[in-house]
Amino acid sequence: MKLKVNQQDRNYDGDPDMPLMWYLRDELTLTGTKFGCGVGLCGACTVHLDGKAVRSCVVTMKEASGHAVTTIEGLSTDGNHPVQKAWRAENVPQCGYCQPGQIMQAAALISEKGKPTDEEIYVAMSGNICRCGCYQRIFAAIKTAAQGA
Repeated sequence: MKLKVNQQDRNYDGDPDMPLMWYLRDELTLTGTKFGCGVGLCGACTVHLDGKAVRSCVVTMKEASGHAVTTIEGLSTDGNHPVQKAWRAENVPQCGYCQPGQIMQAAALISEKGKPTDEEIYVAMSGNICRCGCYQRIFAAIKTAAQGA
């Protein structure tokens, strides 16, 4: 199977049913993608598949084959994607565990909608859980990032 991860061509010849998340973390050592629930409900493992936010714990390698995957490590080489800058400006993270998934979900939303409405933000981000309860700062950061979109 062939896929592109963070703009690099990759080949995979293992179990086609292995979750993409484990390939990213264990084989490519891209550990920014976090394991949370394992069933696609918490959003900690969110990556982009052809620019769309997906839960990598439920996407198999067979499903990822032939597609482009972007992880938090590939979102910006210097950590200055507009969403990452807004995250810092709004002091979003507390413990930080969910933040890569939150950022990847937000970046996909802004890429798709440009300047999302409040309702679009709530709907898009509703599948990403923050155990620390940083939702107000997450919302503010998305609004900040969208100002530059």
